[in-house]
Amino acid sequence: MSSQKPGTLPSRTQPFDLSPEPDLHPLYPTVSQISHQLASNSGLDPSQKAELVAHCISRACVFGDISILQYLLSDPQAQVHVDLGVRDEDGIGLISLAIHGFGSDSDRDVEREECVRLLVAQGADMGADKAGWTPLHHAVILSPPTLVSYLMTHGYSPFDVTRRNLTPLDIVTAHSILPGRDDVALLLEEAMRGNGWTGGRMEQKRRLHEQRLKKTGKQKEIREEACKILGVNLNLWASDTESASDSDLDDNDLDEDVYTPIPDYTSMLVFSPPLLPQIFDSLITNFPTSLRNATPANTLYMLTRFACLACDHTWLEDFIIGASDAIEETFFNRAEDVTCLIFWLYNTSLWLHLLQCDNSINEACEMLGSFELIEEVINSVFVFIIRFAEQRIDQLLDATLLDYVPLTSEFEAVQFESEWSFLRSFTGKRKAPNPTIPTTNRGGTPSSPPASPHRPISPSHSQNTISSSNSRKFSSLKETFTRGRADSTRAPLSALFADTSPPPSPVDLTSFLTALHTLLVLSDINPALTTQLWSQVMYWTACEVFNRLITRKKYLCRSRAVQISANVTVLEEWIEGMGIPPGVQVHFAPVRDLLNWLQGLSSIVEFQDLVFTIQTMKNVNPLQMRRAVRDYKYEVNEGRMTDECVQYLTQLQKDWERHRVKLGVEALRKEIVDRDRDRDDASSYLNGSSSGSVKESSASVNSSDTSATQQSIDMLFDKSRDKSAWEPAKPPQVLGELLDSRYMLPLLFPSDPRLLAALPGRKSFFADAQREPMLSANPRSRSSSRARIKSGGPLVWRSRNRKLREVEVGILQWVDGIRSVARWDKPIDTGGEEEDKEDWQAFDDRVGDVDNIAIKINTHVTPLTRKPSGRSKGRPSIGETTPIDLALT
Repeated sequence: MSSQKPGTLPSRTQPFDLSPEPDLHPLYPTVSQISHQLASNSGLDPSQKAELVAHCISRACVFGDISILQYLLSDPQAQVHVDLGVRDEDGIGLISLAIHGFGSDSDRDVEREECVRLLVAQGADMGADKAGWTPLHHAVILSPPTLVSYLMTHGYSPFDVTRRNLTPLDIVTAHSILPGRDDVALLLEEAMRGNGWTGGRMEQKRRLHEQRLKKTGKQKEIREEACKILGVNLNLWASDTESASDSDLDDNDLDEDVYTPIPDYTSMLVFSPPLLPQIFDSLITNFPTSLRNATPANTLYMLTRFACLACDHTWLEDFIIGASDAIEETFFNRAEDVTCLIFWLYNTSLWLHLLQCDNSINEACEMLGSFELIEEVINSVFVFIIRFAEQRIDQLLDATLLDYVPLTSEFEAVQFESEWSFLRSFTGKRKAPNPTIPTTNRGGTPSSPPASPHRPISPSHSQNTISSSNSRKFSSLKETFTRGRADSTRAPLSALFADTSPPPSPVDLTSFLTALHTLLVLSDINPALTTQLWSQVMYWTACEVFNRLITRKKYLCRSRAVQISANVTVLEEWIEGMGIPPGVQVHFAPVRDLLNWLQGLSSIVEFQDLVFTIQTMKNVNPLQMRRAVRDYKYEVNEGRMTDECVQYLTQLQKDWERHRVKLGVEALRKEIVDRDRDRDDASSYLNGSSSGSVKESSASVNSSDTSATQQSIDMLFDKSRDKSAWEPAKPPQVLGELLDSRYMLPLLFPSDPRLLAALPGRKSFFADAQREPMLSANPRSRSSSRARIKSGGPLVWRSRNRKLREVEVGILQWVDGIRSVARWDKPIDTGGEEEDKEDWQAFDDRVGDVDNIAIKINTHVTPLTRKPSGRSKGRPSIGETTPIDLALT
């Protein structure tokens, strides 16, 4: 045999093998194809057969072909070549490969699940891939819950983690549960809790995220509903960017530097007196209203610091008077805009807080009477908000509290002795079974219908002797004609266009109150101001209800008193449900006593009962009781008060009138003495003489009147005291028949000026378990447990003094214009450092001498009143009325 030289071509006589290679990687393998290639005469060596089986089993897992998988795992020729631990280049095993196909073809999901179960039963590799993902990690995302449960019961643990320390629950939940995987997440949680798991890091983050989203959605829903009820623009909430994480943080423990900054220009804004009208126009008059925006308060505070520390008292006085007048004129011109009123109530109270807490300027402001000036402005805007609430309540008061009857049929069945009629309807009417005639049940024992829970049974002993059929013969004239028209076969034309909307109910009233309270809370109005505002509003409401009850004869009856009492209860439940101190309900005490007097008036037949009843009713006087008895409407068969009792009431009325005349004379004498004292005080002050004794006596009288109320206000901020101990200021004693609804309760501020920056706690306000929609179809469907939860415990409030004092360069646009902001954003040229140092040194020397400057001015004490000051631009004062009062009159 000759050898071929290297580099030469093979001989042409050598034959080529042109037979096709066997297909070891079929795209769609079948059982017949696999069995043919695995036969002994197929010509494949063992390595080729193993490669074929590995490829076919992988393709069977990808397609979820249970028939091929069963053949490979059961055929003797294929079993010897099956490797259940085969993996791809990413380390993904057969089980994970089969799980990846879920969802691609839902018709084959059942077969695919059987493939996974078969692989697990045959002992397939259960390890993780290169990323640490086990088949359970893949299954929780793709497979049905039944397969997830099967894997957890066959060796896979829900506590297995990936290389990034993620459990299957972390993967399926992440920041929020994957869509459609809620049942899988619940299954994993229950399995992990059964093994002692209490919650992981990712699970806690997810829950916090879900709670935050839920809270945000709830807040948005409440805001939209409040805006809809109040007619407020929804853009008011655009600036509400406060994160939920720091929404309820307190920062009470602050150093003094936060309240009193160092006396340099970093905490001041320089101005020139000729430019004050322009500054006030930009910062106050045309400032856009937005929620919880403290820019005006902080800007006014920094301008005040410059006027006080770097200028003289004339600049300071002119600035504070001008700013107060501009604020007052702004909300006077927008008296119907409740958002503007609340916005300036927030900023003026915060401005007062900033001035009083700054020890470097509060003494000068106190000498100038600036605090009293700002308090007058706060009083004015406070009254405007109250008048806004009173106007809306006045529109709903009659329909929701006095005239609303949920069961109209029962009230229409009530007949009064003064409404007899001898006319009867000419149209026939089917007789209904008489409810007063006892019926006989199957056992033969008579049974009577249960008494109505809405109206007590009259205690008259003659009720059983009068036949019900006779009493049914009498009906009012209005009822007779109404019944006749109702039986007509032809409906009137007006019935086609009748208003089918339900009548107003107490829910409509509480919906408005809830919307206004929501606006106050979300605007961060001080809790003490909010409490006193609702105290004044409820005092006015109680006075109006009482006066309309006693002056309108149609309400002076037993059945009306029962229904009005139920409607007033809805209002009292609202007070407790909103977390308002329950002491506000004390204003309804006269209404409650009058309603109880009307309900039990006809039941008093003994003189001792009358005396006992009068002694228990401390909030109504004999004049009011006597008028209720005089104008009372007796129902049919209702008992009457004896002559002895009537004479006793008449005598009490006469004694009370003599007592009222005596008190009136004493009040007139006291007023004359006070007027003479004020005149003498003013003359002595003008003459320069000392009148310290007169001032001390006057101050002692004023302090004795307000000390108890002031302590009650301070108690609201004591977190160790229950808010139920708070009591509102007491109105003067009522000597006549009507209550004084125009009387204004005193507005007091916390003794500690730092508490003026207290914010309402919104965490409990937005709690899902304690919040209900503002509108409800059934006014009786409210939860009683909610009132019990919120009525106890201290008043919820928080302090964020440092947050309230944060300012940005953007405030310059409200003082100098937008160009100033652009100028301050540019790099600062530090060329004249020597001149700056000299200026700063001169300023520091001047500030150091501020305390030694004797400011000699004429100070006066301005009492807190309910009227605008009327100082600026020659605007005359309108006395004890506001534009809203004038509109009401």
